[in-house]
This record gives sequence, structure tokens and C-alpha cells, in this order.
Amino acid sequence: MNTHARHTAILAHARKTGKAPATPLAASLGVAVQTIRRDLRELCKSGLLERVHGGAVLPSGVRNIGYDDRRSLNRDAKQRIARKAASLIPDRATLFLNIGTTTEAVARALSDHRELLVVTNNMNVANILANHQSCEVVVAGGHLRRTDGGLVGDLAALAIARFKVDYAIIGASAIDPDGDLLDFDPEEVRVSRQIIDAARASMVVADASKLTRKAPVRIASLSEITHLVTDGVPMERMVNRLSDWRTNLHVA
Repeated sequence: MNTHARHTAILAHARKTGKAPATPLAASLGVAVQTIRRDLRELCKSGLLERVHGGAVLPSGVRNIGYDDRRSLNRDAKQRIARKAASLIPDRATLFLNIGTTTEAVARALSDHRELLVVTNNMNVANILANHQSCEVVVAGGHLRRTDGGLVGDLAALAIARFKVDYAIIGASAIDPDGDLLDFDPEEVRVSRQIIDAARASMVVADASKLTRKAPVRIASLSEITHLVTDGVPMERMVNRLSDWRTNLHVA
């Protein structure tokens, strides 16, 4: 079976089941697992699939993929982005960290910082920073989203509105070519919007896959963001607008 035929079969399986697991596909198509993994990398690079542990899934513009799959997705890139983002944060800063696996990576990368005050609506971030003795952590109240440890809704937004911090560090599910930051949950978006409004500077942390994804709910425009930290260079159209918006691009 040639490459084109394999790609067609893989996509057909993904559209039918929602997933493209490497090992079962290798068995059904009669090729090595390494061959399927190479096929999946190529399909993901073209934006037709998204890599997860053990294979790939269909990208969705309506529903986010599961938390465990998101945590394994582009893990190395998220760590590089987190280190770059942390390097832009000075000691003795105050900051918000919102919901997302990339912001959780940033929390881990802040371990050497001193005298930070971190406000978060992400229980995972709070747990990561709990043993950081030189970091004070404030958890915003709200409705607990058990799927990923996020705190959302009116209470979270009201709690965040009481603060004014140096930096807002936020993730997004997608960034479209016009520079709009997008997500899936309107309740989460409301809190993210409040976080941006309550910060002196804002930083979006997003791996390159977010530049080809879609999501239905708008958070804000990159024109409102001070720093974009990613592992890939955005399309030329977006790069040109970043300078007009005075948004600093940092490539990890």
C-alpha cells in the first residue's frame, strides 16, 4: 500500500471513530507501526489530524479534545514555550495563570523565581506551585470543571476582578489568521477576558498547532496582547500585524 492509500485509510478511520491509533492501524493495514507513526506526523503537520499519546485525533472546531490527550499533545514544545515565557517574568512579580496545559507548564518553569504572587483559576497550577515556598498562591473561586481542574463562571470572574497584576499568562485553544484568540467554553472565555483586563501586560502561550486549529468562542485579539510566545513562526499575514499591534513575538 502506497503512502497516499495509507493516508486515505487513516483519515477514513479517524472520521469514522474520531481517533487514529497507531498500533491497531498498523495491524489492519499490514505495515510497521513506525510507518504509521510517520504517516500520522505528516497528516498532523498538514493540519488534518492532531497528535495524542498512541496516535492522533481529528481536529475539532466545536469540541476540545480531552484533557489527558491535550496534556500529551506537543509536550516538548510546551516545555520550550514555558521556559521562554518564564524568562520574561522577573522575580517579585504578580501574575495570573489561567486554564490550560501550557500554562501548567509555565507554572513548573517558574520554580526558580522568587517572591511571586500567582492568582489562578486552575487547580492544577495551584497544586504545581503549592510546594514553591517563595510563591504565594491565590485560587479564584468558581465552578469546578472536573475534566481539567478549571474554575469557571461568575464567581471566578468576580474574584479575578478584585486584582491588578503585572502579567496575565493565558492559553488559548486556537488563534485564527486575523489574530483572534479562540476557545470552546464561554464560561472559561469570560474568565480569560477578565484576566486580560486586570493585568498591566498580557502574554499568550500557544504551541504552533494552535495556529491551524479552530474554536467557536472569541477571547480577545492579539492587538490587546503584549507578548505571544510560541514554538513556530505565525503566517506572514499575522507577523505583519503583530508589529502594528505592538505585540512582541517570542519563538521558543
